[in-house]
Amino acid sequence: MTHRVLRRDVLAGMAAIFALPVPPSRASSSTVHEVTITSFRFEPETITVHAGDVIRWINKDLAPHTATAEDFGWDTEEIPTDQAVEIKVKPGMDTDYFCAFHPHMKGHIMLE
Repeated sequence: MTHRVLRRDVLAGMAAIFALPVPPSRASSSTVHEVTITSFRFEPETITVHAGDVIRWINKDLAPHTATAEDFGWDTEEIPTDQAVEIKVKPGMDTDYFCAFHPHMKGHIMLE
């Protein structure tokens, strides 16, 4: 067997491997979930998400706000009026959250 034939066979085998269909992963099809902050409330108050999704908090209120995990595991920091902040959902992020400036404002993230 010559080197050319061997090389051709190896390249053909590699091409066949790389041509196999790959199922889509959750990470490549992440969803953006929007939570609007208005009238000192998170709307919707509860959202259902998957790890790899993105949550976008949009402040449409007159005052600055935060979205802060109840256990302080994550925090958006200050979200000024007419601004938005995003956080990527991680495993274990099933939690209640609140606004650090206005603790009566509460929301909940349900992780599926």
